[in-house]
Amino acid sequence: YQRRVRGDFAAISEYIDVTTAAILKVEVSDGIIAPGYDPKALEILKAKKGGKYVVLEIDKDYVPCDKEIKEVFGFCFSQKRNDYIFSKKDVISNIVTSNKEFSEEAVRDLILASIAIKYTQSNSVGYAVDGQMIGVGAGQQSRVDCTKLAGRKAELWFLRQHPKVRELKFKPEVKRQDRINARVRYIEGDFTPVEYAEWQQLFTTVPQPLTVDEKREFISSHMKSICISSDAFFPFRDNIDQLL
Repeated sequence: YQRRVRGDFAAISEYIDVTTAAILKVEVSDGIIAPGYDPKALEILKAKKGGKYVVLEIDKDYVPCDKEIKEVFGFCFSQKRNDYIFSKKDVISNIVTSNKEFSEEAVRDLILASIAIKYTQSNSVGYAVDGQMIGVGAGQQSRVDCTKLAGRKAELWFLRQHPKVRELKFKPEVKRQDRINARVRYIEGDFTPVEYAEWQQLFTTVPQPLTVDEKREFISSHMKSICISSDAFFPFRDNIDQLL
């Protein structure tokens, strides 16, 4: 799901074609970095944000230094760059549960989640399903808070597919990003009276609330086959209890 953001870049490891540029054209971001661009795709991106969209091309053959160095108030920290590449063997080599069988889809999602949280701030927990990340909880002092945060985002991702959410009747003039934000607010349902009055103005027909029971029923029947990865071990069972 998306919120209105500022300062976000799209980082893509493949050549940008026209189809990809057309998708990015309507998404909220301030720039893109990629190894190459189709000329027509480049023209689409150059026109974004009135010509202020930042388009960067990276050398696909660039290899970063083996050491990472950071200086903070005169102190210099150095460590080896984390260049480890996750693969299938990392998923299936040490399965500690009684069920040793993982589907290829589960292996794929576990690799994806592990790669994604590698580039987030610790502590970090990520949820993946169907080849995509649906929730990341990062930068928390307590790992169980990461689990809860990622879980709430994952629940929100599923609830955006609830029939009552998909059937919201927006006025024609409501912009795409405003519709996205309105759906999120509808799911969360934590309006102040002033916010609710403004939110109602977005619709031709004011929606009936999405109740707690409706959300719980939808989540229990749809939120399945999810893969979770953590950037370190779960120290206590409260994380597992929260996941269940």
